[in-house]
Amino acid sequence: MPSLAVSEEVFLYLFCSVKNERISLGFIGAGTVGTALAIRLSSKGYRVVAVSSRNQASAKNLAQAVSSCQALNNNQAVADVAKLVFITTPDDAIAAVVSEIKWHTGQSVVHCSGTDSTDVLEPAKKLGAHTGVFHPLQTLASLKQAMGNMSGSTFTIEAEEPLQNILKDMATALGGRWIKLKAEDKVAYHAAAVVACNYMVTLVKLATDLWQTFTIPPHQATQALLPLLRGTINNIDTNGIPQCLTGPIARGDTGTIKKHLDTLQKIAPDLLTTYRELGRQTIPIALSKGGINQRQAQELETILKQPDQK
Repeated sequence: MPSLAVSEEVFLYLFCSVKNERISLGFIGAGTVGTALAIRLSSKGYRVVAVSSRNQASAKNLAQAVSSCQALNNNQAVADVAKLVFITTPDDAIAAVVSEIKWHTGQSVVHCSGTDSTDVLEPAKKLGAHTGVFHPLQTLASLKQAMGNMSGSTFTIEAEEPLQNILKDMATALGGRWIKLKAEDKVAYHAAAVVACNYMVTLVKLATDLWQTFTIPPHQATQALLPLLRGTINNIDTNGIPQCLTGPIARGDTGTIKKHLDTLQKIAPDLLTTYRELGRQTIPIALSKGGINQRQAQELETILKQPDQK
């Protein structure tokens, strides 16, 4: 007789598929976040049944990418057929969308904003629905990139049981980790994400601008800097902060810092304030690493002090 044994991985997939199919999901908003979540959750056994969007073409594209999903022409229709509804519209539209729908007791409503808490879903809660937040801590510049980067990401969850447990299971099914946040933590959490992600883009732009002063075009400069950026990320991952810190401040190299300031004054004076402040914020990291002592830290602080500071 043939063996009936199955691998643990296959067993878990089949178990989760049966479990997840009990939950009918709907999506209001078919942008990058909504489409990526719908496709990935469907691939993990969740039953995505309906989608609506201001852009009907986007809704149809999502529906075509997911088995047994309908593209509906209004948001109420999605809420009428789905037990758990994701509102994946732009953040500013969430409040208007949730207030226009007749929700019912036992239904679940979730948005994916990094900044807003469940407070914005209060109209649904008053009608008896469970409310929650499910935010992927990931940069989602395109659908292809979003699909590729979702696995391994952290999902921040704000919800009460039983919805909280459902969202934890979703994060795990997507190959990610999860953390719980309180409503009052959301803005600080999102600000941290902006500093780590969006402002990295700004820093690279500032760096490539400097390369143009020695006639290297932006694209070539970016390509040259990317291995350095990847190496930095790898060091953060493998060595952690503060041990991953390198460079003149980590070494207490005041001579190099002075040369940087003198040159920036000549070729990019608008960058001086940013350079000084970033340097000052780096000094405590260098101290924690043990690369400099208090005397060197004070000397660096004096050198990097803004001209208008006493």
